[in-house]
Amino acid sequence: MRKIGDIEVNRILESEEPEFDVFSFFPDATPEALAPHRHWLEPKFIEPDTNRMIAAVQSYVLRTKHHTILVDSCVGNDKHRRFWAPWNMRSSGKYLDGLTQLGLTVEDIDFVMCTHLHADHVGWNTRLIDGRWVPTFPKARYIFARTEFEFWNELNKKGAKYSDGCINDSVLPVVEAGKADLVSDDFSIDDNIWIEPTPGHTPGHISLKLSSRGCHGVLTGDVMHSPIQCTFPDWCVSGDGDKNLARKTRRAFLERYCDTDTKIMTAHFPSPSVGLVRRDGDAYRFVFEDKGQA
Repeated sequence: MRKIGDIEVNRILESEEPEFDVFSFFPDATPEALAPHRHWLEPKFIEPDTNRMIAAVQSYVLRTKHHTILVDSCVGNDKHRRFWAPWNMRSSGKYLDGLTQLGLTVEDIDFVMCTHLHADHVGWNTRLIDGRWVPTFPKARYIFARTEFEFWNELNKKGAKYSDGCINDSVLPVVEAGKADLVSDDFSIDDNIWIEPTPGHTPGHISLKLSSRGCHGVLTGDVMHSPIQCTFPDWCVSGDGDKNLARKTRRAFLERYCDTDTKIMTAHFPSPSVGLVRRDGDAYRFVFEDKGQA
């Protein structure tokens, strides 16, 4: 646990393991460019023998004086996924056990906020009960950026394959249950937590800014997937929908928070996932904070 002023920040880790081949995941990467950085990338961020990235899939739980907010709900259980075999038909109790370890139940979540609507950020929005997908967090309002929802909702009409099925099993059931709020780019829960638009990875991708008692933080979503993107901000991932916009957004993000005290809370960096952005010549570096465990 760590604090941003009066906001308590915890993580629920669904998985942390080697995933995609680094050169497939970063099409711009080359062995020559990566070679001078392997000494710090291996083995924490890249598995040496396989060249696979070590990636976390996790949620953040924010507790303010008034609300308990879950940000990004990971992959989920019982869901058919074609794009990445380890995500297909999971049946682990680890995720909900992580909630229990924080002293919370599904009824304690007031808001679920999704930085975007990819399968590894919406999965626990719902769970399968008696053959139906129902909202996992029955008392929560689910917050979706309107631009993001409208894009995927329209694309989904052409076929579930475009979202790997996650719109049908993890987003639309929440809407049909009357639990979803579609919000604009200036939405805030209160004066401590609000949206920062960060499009590129997806059209309506958002990050979340936190501010309390002079302390600041930002939950990045998928603005970055690995600290190597601080070194090479122009390296896009294969899943970036608009690569030129993603590059522009990432560079602006890194420049905005560089050499400030804003805690950067990443979605996929390995533990502890939280740190600061610092300038490093013409690029940047990510300095992990080892104090506390978000």
